[in-house]
This record gives sequence, structure tokens and C-alpha cells, in this order.
Amino acid sequence: MSKSELLERPTFKLHQPTSLSLGAVPWHHGTEDCAQDNQPVLDVFHYDTGSTIVRQNKCLTFEAPFSYVLVGSEKVLLIDTGALSDESGFSFAETTKKIMKHSGFEDKEVIVIHSHSHRDHHQGDSGFLGLNNTQVIAPKLEQVIEFLGVKDWPHGQVTLDLGDRKVTLIPTPGHQEEAITIYDHNNKWLITGDTLYPGLIYVKDWQAYRQSINKLTEFVKQNEVKVILGGHIEMSQEPGKYYPIGSTYQPNETALPLSVQDLIALNAKLQQSEEAQKMVFNSFVVQPMSTLQKSISNIFRWASNAF
Repeated sequence: MSKSELLERPTFKLHQPTSLSLGAVPWHHGTEDCAQDNQPVLDVFHYDTGSTIVRQNKCLTFEAPFSYVLVGSEKVLLIDTGALSDESGFSFAETTKKIMKHSGFEDKEVIVIHSHSHRDHHQGDSGFLGLNNTQVIAPKLEQVIEFLGVKDWPHGQVTLDLGDRKVTLIPTPGHQEEAITIYDHNNKWLITGDTLYPGLIYVKDWQAYRQSINKLTEFVKQNEVKVILGGHIEMSQEPGKYYPIGSTYQPNETALPLSVQDLIALNAKLQQSEEAQKMVFNSFVVQPMSTLQKSISNIFRWASNAF
């Protein structure tokens, strides 16, 4: 798609929270013929005045990643900036300011963090760089560790006060080295990025993943979690069936939220065996990366860290 075609689209569509639960949001799930798609760049759900979930259009990026905006009385935490760079002609930063205008977004300190460092979760960073009162934590391990202030990565966790709203950041590598999970104390959301979501979850470091899922399972025993919210939707409503990588049309996709029971079931199976193996659940599939996939991942990670 050309830059001009992208700019001709509406930038976002709002889903108001009046009668919608998180599991009933009618996210735009792509189009059979993307050449005919004229849906907005972003699908936006205002859960409440301080909590917003954003999904990018599948015809513009098949990953259709989710971003989360959590607003406190003093600070805003933005989790992931998506797969569309400013070079595409679309500014995630400028659009986010418009989306969050009702919340006093521009009058507060903004912290941009990432669930992990894969490109489809941080391509919108550039628009935030240089903005007043905005801190962008680059998705590189040394910067993540420095921001969290943990001395023994991936152990420990840190709680941030956004002003009348606390969030806890938990290192959860496995899918990818820099992966973290965010717990929103207000909504009782556990935001897991690509560590756990309704889709095909590739695991790079199996033992690290086992430990991270076990850590999250212990966390939910001590903290109320209403829903688990990940970085994508890739599953069909048919149990155990996912859409192939690259799909731009998911007419029967499942809902975004997973449950604590899903996490507990995954942990139980992971702890039963140390052997890396494909695990199929109704709402997600976990699969270890092949040697080739790990090599490709390392090349992209090296290239990203080189600049």
C-alpha cells in the first residue's frame, strides 16, 4: 500500500464502552480483499476514561498488534507502539494524542515501554522521541533493565505509581529476551504481550519461558487478575485452530481476553516436562522455535541493537 493510500484512510474508529465487555469488542478482523479495504488505520476501545486498547488494521499489517494506554493522574503508560512507522505516512504518536485527548494526555508525563522487542511492537516509537515530557524506553535489554532497576534479571519486579494508579512490571523472557508483563492494579489486567495471547506463541528459550509462566502463575495467586490481555489475536473460535501466519482476514476470530485458568493450565503442562514441545490448548498454541528460527531471530536482534 502506498503512502497516499494510507493517508486517505480515517485514522481511527472508536468503540464506546457503554455496553461492550472486553470479550465482545467487534475488532476489525481484516478483509477478504485488502485492495477493497477502507477501514481506519486503528481500531480503538475506550474501556474507561483512563484505559484504552488500540489495534492496528490487519490489511495494513497482518500482525494487527494491540497497544495499551493506561492513564494516571500524573503519568501515562503506553505499552507498545505497533508495526507502522512514521515513514509509512502515519504517526502513531500524533494519533494517540488525538485518541486520548479526553484524558489530558498531553499535560502528563508519558512513559513508552514495550512488551518485548519484536519490530511489530515498537515501529511507532519515532513519533514520541523528542516530545516534551515523554520518555521512550528502547526495547533493548540493557535499557529495560536500567528502567526497571532490577539487579538480577529476570528476577524481581518493579511497581510504578502513575498517580492514583499503580502498575507492576515483571520480567518474563522466553518468547523473547526482553519480554515483560504489566499488571494494572486498577483494572486487574495482566498485559502479557506475546508471552501469552490467543494465537500461535513461538518460544525462543523454552526453560526461560517455563520459569516466566510459573512466575506469572505465582503472581496471580497473590493478586486478583480479571483478564489476561496479549499482543495479538490469531486464533479462530474453533478450539485449537489458529490462522496461518500472514493472514489478513480472520472472519471467525476469537476474543482478545484469556483467563487465569488458561495461564494455570499452561503452567501445569509446562512444569510436567522440561522437554520443548508443541502444546495445543483451546485458546492458544505454544511452539518452540526451530534452530533456523532462533538464528533469524538473533540476526534481527543483533541488527536492532546495532543502531
